[in-house]
Amino acid sequence: MPPKKQVVEEKILLGRPGNNLKSGIVGLANVGKSTLFQAITKCSLGNPANFPYATIDPEESRVIVPDERYDWLCEKYNPKSRVPAHLTIYDIAGLTRGASTGAGLGNAFLSHIRAVDAIFQVVRCFDDAEIIHVEGDVNPVRDLDIIAEELRLKDIEFVEKALENSKKKTRVGGQSLELKRAKEEEATIEKVLAWLKDGKDVRKGTWTPKEVEVINTLLLLSAKPVVYLVNLSEKDYTRKKNKHLSKIGEWMKEHAAGDPILPISISFEERLTRFASDEEAAAECKNLGIESALPKIITTMRKALNLGSFFTTGADEVRQWTIRLGTKAPQAAGVIHTDFEKTFIQAIVYNFDVLKELGDESEVKSKGKIMTKGKEYVVEDGDILLIKAGAAKG
Repeated sequence: MPPKKQVVEEKILLGRPGNNLKSGIVGLANVGKSTLFQAITKCSLGNPANFPYATIDPEESRVIVPDERYDWLCEKYNPKSRVPAHLTIYDIAGLTRGASTGAGLGNAFLSHIRAVDAIFQVVRCFDDAEIIHVEGDVNPVRDLDIIAEELRLKDIEFVEKALENSKKKTRVGGQSLELKRAKEEEATIEKVLAWLKDGKDVRKGTWTPKEVEVINTLLLLSAKPVVYLVNLSEKDYTRKKNKHLSKIGEWMKEHAAGDPILPISISFEERLTRFASDEEAAAECKNLGIESALPKIITTMRKALNLGSFFTTGADEVRQWTIRLGTKAPQAAGVIHTDFEKTFIQAIVYNFDVLKELGDESEVKSKGKIMTKGKEYVVEDGDILLIKAGAAKG
């Protein structure tokens, strides 16, 4: 008998499946969070024409996602309107030890993290006598422990409250379907509580689709994807060395295996924003033999959130739309306009890579690379779509 095919089950994603997802910059006080936020919002990421930004309030900003595919399409079509993809970033007040019990700005800080979908965690690895470390000395592993523990302790508090409420529902007794569902939910909440009390983050667990539904309603801090940013001095960033890096690597292996970790020098990024032009900033990078880490930070966060893009193109407009990977064509159409999801008929599809290789839409067509897809088509990152939809019912 032929061997059975191994079915690899995809890990069910935690978090809400939106397109306008938000990332918060988190860390202890005085680690470089606000300076990073200012650098990201002022920096053109190497392309002034394609990098506007909008500060929504002093702590929130929408930054353009750098994407060479979008730049190439704009150059090709030279459209009247250009709309790139963006990522919303929040600067969140510094955390202190004891935040989970309300120390410092603890409660406000933790409620702000609850409102974002993912976390940029900034860890200080630079020495500077003028910038006081809230814990007295520079020790990134201790700082990582403090933040992980504070987030987990707050999650335990959330989950215990949820368990209390759940028990009120299940004490009623009886055999109804509603009660059965409530008992299943309670079992999940108990499982999550045991996991947290074991010192583990919720995002590191493997949960069933039903469990994920319950977990998503709890808005847990340790369930959110994390991109770790190791903040180095400009000297260490340039020479790619720092005495703390090996210990951070060990900590990551034990507590955050698989999470992205990126080196950055926030003081260097801030210095780049002070150059009179982008050309001068680029010349400085070239002179030092290093690059700004900001583009990579933004694209890595999009990946951590499992976000991708599709494009709509033409002489009038080139636009990059954000979707969660795995989105089907009608839901992708709904990102363009909510009516399109309901009235979706079909999508005319070809991928950016095919267009770039062949150079022209007419070539793509003559080579038979344009596909017509229905409601079950899963949109791929880099697809160029033309949506056909019926008239909306009034």
